[in-house]
Amino acid sequence: MRNARRPGRGVSRERTSELPVVAVTGAARGVGLALSRRLAESSGVRRVIAIDDHRGDLAGVTWRVADVRAPTVAARLDGVDVLVHTDLDLSPDSGSRERRAFNVRGAQAVLTAAAAERIGRVVLVTSAMVYGARPENPVPLREDASLAVDPDDSLAGDMMEIESLAQRARRASPGMSVAVARPAALVGDGIDTLLTRNFESPRLLAVRGYPARWQFCHVDDLASALELAVCGAVPGDFAVGCDGWLDFDQIEALSGLKTIELPARVTLATGQRLHRMGLTPASAADLRYLVYPWVVDCAKLREAGWRAAFENEIAFEVLLSQRGGKHAVAGRRIDRKDAAITAAGATAAVIGTAVIVSRARRRRS
Repeated sequence: MRNARRPGRGVSRERTSELPVVAVTGAARGVGLALSRRLAESSGVRRVIAIDDHRGDLAGVTWRVADVRAPTVAARLDGVDVLVHTDLDLSPDSGSRERRAFNVRGAQAVLTAAAAERIGRVVLVTSAMVYGARPENPVPLREDASLAVDPDDSLAGDMMEIESLAQRARRASPGMSVAVARPAALVGDGIDTLLTRNFESPRLLAVRGYPARWQFCHVDDLASALELAVCGAVPGDFAVGCDGWLDFDQIEALSGLKTIELPARVTLATGQRLHRMGLTPASAADLRYLVYPWVVDCAKLREAGWRAAFENEIAFEVLLSQRGGKHAVAGRRIDRKDAAITAAGATAAVIGTAVIVSRARRRRS
């Protein structure tokens, strides 16, 4: 029988072997691919089980094809000691309902399967976005700061739902260790988010009186941090990112982008109206992460001896190097010829144009 050698209830397999067997979901792309590649070369891991809805081309791992949202994913976790769940939909092109269903149901199914299989340790990946982006945020935020995201249909809302699932899993399965990694703005191969698309245009959005601060996290650095979590070197939940931050003047100088500055009320209210009209995937909640600080202090990793290999400036240059030939308006990718129709070709331009039109209409009336 498949479970013949399974330890008794309440005893995790993690304790029965010196080196763990580690499963990684979303292993064919992005963060999952970077982590699987790293773990395959790690001396602290016995074997890597790579799980995705299709087989990737990474060698040195055992591929198991599965839909992480399906209850049958438990059958793909046989023999696993540690599970890292990276299979998230971060794309601005996904509808909020579709994205929420994938992200939240996937995390829920994975946690349920891990409990059923008595896996000793689970590491979930969310985002430092769960701390919230607010003008009054200290820079940096303490790692143990309260999670301050409103329940809405934004990507940050998805991450908060996953955080809630992690809390419930700890109560329901006290024998299973559940940790959450919260990376800063991700950059690197396979990363395409509203935050990276913010730099695919000749304009940057700024809120008057509230200079933004930017902190980045390269996928390879996230992979190295997750490796520490897999081996139990980082306790509990932790943030991941470069030391320090880049201020708005540095971002402007490094990117070569020009800035449009608007009042906060105008920026967020108009952005929300455009989002409701279906003209932009960026809601007011999403826009807050482009204009307000959410820099985190990665104290736990620092205490574990970890340091990002990519500094903020280098990580930002990686982001800029991958934008070539791409154009986005308010997070929505468009052709170059269509970009010429809009004056700025970015979120700021859409909002700025809407403000100008609105004022002109009021004057005419």
